[in-house]
Amino acid sequence: MKKRIAILGSTGSIGKQALEVIEQNPDRFEVEVLTANNNVDLLIAQAKKFQPNVVVIANPEKYEYVSGALKNEDVKVFAGADALNQVVQMDTIDMVLTAMVGYSGLLPTYNAIKAKKNIALANKETLVVAGEIITRAALENQVEILPVDSEHSAIFQCLAGEFRNPVEKILLTCSGGPFRGKTIKELQNVTVDNALNHPNWEMGAKITIDSATLMNKGFEMIEARWLFGVPSSKIEVVIHPQSIIHSLVQFEDGSIKAQLGLPDMKLPIQYALGFPERLKNNFPRFSFANYPTLTFEQPEPKIFRNLALAFEAISKGGNMPCVLNAANEIVVDAFLNQKVAFLQMPEIIEKAMEKANWIEKPGLDDLIQTNSETRNITKLLIENNK
Repeated sequence: MKKRIAILGSTGSIGKQALEVIEQNPDRFEVEVLTANNNVDLLIAQAKKFQPNVVVIANPEKYEYVSGALKNEDVKVFAGADALNQVVQMDTIDMVLTAMVGYSGLLPTYNAIKAKKNIALANKETLVVAGEIITRAALENQVEILPVDSEHSAIFQCLAGEFRNPVEKILLTCSGGPFRGKTIKELQNVTVDNALNHPNWEMGAKITIDSATLMNKGFEMIEARWLFGVPSSKIEVVIHPQSIIHSLVQFEDGSIKAQLGLPDMKLPIQYALGFPERLKNNFPRFSFANYPTLTFEQPEPKIFRNLALAFEAISKGGNMPCVLNAANEIVVDAFLNQKVAFLQMPEIIEKAMEKANWIEKPGLDDLIQTNSETRNITKLLIENNK
């Protein structure tokens, strides 16, 4: 039986690479659902090629365009957030790949879990915002959450066969982005183009900026805390510029296991879709001869303030990681639109964390409210910052 996949965010970087993996394994997978927010032309092209049962365009204003373009195809077209939350519950879906960017992935992922769909998780914000709620729902519904981020896939692979052996430390690696080794003075005049120039990975604009500030790594630390049940005090971030070692796990006897490979997101995507099998592929292979030196260093706290803010958020707990994420989404958008400077982003996020109402044990409705309130707080801070 082929595994029927719903891809939430099929026009983004992860979604497009997931479709490449599916195309290379036609005997294993088939596309059941494709969704996008605004990239209608690519969504239409994907629908015509892969012939899913359903496509959803999240922006209702684009419905007529998509529906008209697919009127001669055997594809159902829906629009809007409600449709997205309903479609993930379809009986014909075996696995949901959540590749949407940001907070928007939370409710579709939650609804898919409640419908007992296994999750291939590429939307780290889902666990940042509502880690306890999501992991509890997965446990209650006997749903697997298989990580797609290269770092969490690496940790997951290192833990295979080790689940009864206590973890002493998780080492999350990161490239350091385009500003590794820079001084505060050098960052004062960073442009959007500078920040989007990642040395190793090709990603969407928002994730690339998060990588440049290391907020991405802060989010991954919070995600790892929930995925693997390890407190943040046992998670360490290490800069590894070559991006070959994707993460490591240290056990109580001092032994360290690492997962290595070329920086290619198709590898963790394929691993998650095919789990527990490792599927044969023709991807380029790693050679030690091409990488005679692998180096490591500690991130500089003054340069990467966002990383410290993420540790502070998970340490405080409650709805504070939700506040962190909401404020970050607003400031990254403002930076991309040249409304705030690069170094102003962590300053504004920190102020938003101070101003937001803290809830010790939030429910899902509390988090939805927190997200909305924090966005308003952050927008006001940006306005007052001009």
